Amino acid sequence: MQGRELRGELDAFLAETEQDLVAFRRDLHMHPELAFAEYRTTQRIAERLLAVGLVPTVLPRGTGLICDVGSGDGPIVALRADIDALPLQDEKELPYRSTVAGSCHACGHDVHTSILLGTSLFLAQQAAAGLLPGRVRLIFQPAEELPGGALEVMAHGGISGVERIFGLHCDPRVDVGQVGLKSGPITSACDKLVIRVSGPGGHTARPHLTADLVFALAKILTELPAALSRRIDPRSSLSLVWGKVQAGTAANAIPDEGVAEGTVRCLDEEAWHAAPDLIKALLESVAGAYGVEATMDYTRGVPPVVNDELSVAMMGEAAARALGAGAVVGTQQSLGGEDFAWYLESIPGGFARLGTRSPETGITYDIHQGTFDIDERAIGMGVRLMATTALTALFEGGHLPSAADEITSALA
Repeated sequence: MQGRELRGELDAFLAETEQDLVAFRRDLHMHPELAFAEYRTTQRIAERLLAVGLVPTVLPRGTGLICDVGSGDGPIVALRADIDALPLQDEKELPYRSTVAGSCHACGHDVHTSILLGTSLFLAQQAAAGLLPGRVRLIFQPAEELPGGALEVMAHGGISGVERIFGLHCDPRVDVGQVGLKSGPITSACDKLVIRVSGPGGHTARPHLTADLVFALAKILTELPAALSRRIDPRSSLSLVWGKVQAGTAANAIPDEGVAEGTVRCLDEEAWHAAPDLIKALLESVAGAYGVEATMDYTRGVPPVVNDELSVAMMGEAAARALGAGAVVGTQQSLGGEDFAWYLESIPGGFARLGTRSPETGITYDIHQGTFDIDERAIGMGVRLMATTALTALFEGGHLPSAADEITSALA
């Protein structure tokens, strides 16, 4: 596989299809669908794959699909895009703003989907010309935001026989044309915590005759995060942050119940496994001191995404070939969660951060906000990256090119 030759083929392909992919992204942006409800999105993807002779298989729930490009006994590599939206109101005033009240693509999954579709169409051309030395499995995954879509894919054989898997995510802090790469952990574990506190209730004039539930709940809210910071190795960056608190209905009545909800995030897998038991013990200690009963519902989310060194090297080599020598930039591990992690617990792979910020404006949109948008040139950049990554992995297998070796050392 010659880098210059492939780059020319991708340039020619995108000259014909890039605007169509932008239009596809805008259509998805206007019609967002939440986790496990992505029926229209799945249909739109399937129609485009069928039109070029591919045979997609829709997952049993009717949302998300898997499709192989190529044939034969060669290696299989997988490319994944998530397709679900978020339950947020679109706050942009643009022609392609969401038409669905309370739902929008505020995390870039419409972009990921359009990139994988474009990659699929290009790889289908390569396969038809007999230029694929193996198969590429396309995974259009539902319900990343739930999370759980990755487990659904895996339960139905989505990574069976796959040697390694690759994915990407929009990064609005990185300029379009650049790719953020990192070996090892690149995201954190993310769990959900719900604490319910109960007591006898009473009048605010007589707190000494009952359990002051609101005061006790406030102590739980402040003391649990503080205690965790002293009981867990600080290098694990275990973080408990509350997002919802509710108790009482009147200013002069001590309520008999209250609830707090938050997230637990952690960079270290060992600390992640230890967190539930430790939080439960601390909760019981604080609640007992104030005479209230406290129960905890701890919902496991996702482990950290831990990038395989060789896979990151392949993505770095691909980025250099497809986007230029200066395209690869380092990136830090974030406290965000991503269910791509489940794939990497079973097979090696790499997860990249794709620059979506326009260098001309310098505006940095944050994800999970109703104002989120991208420089749409990122779609073509993503196609170049993912197509070249797939071909690099197929042609080079377990061989680490010298240039990629240097990239990996720099990003460790």
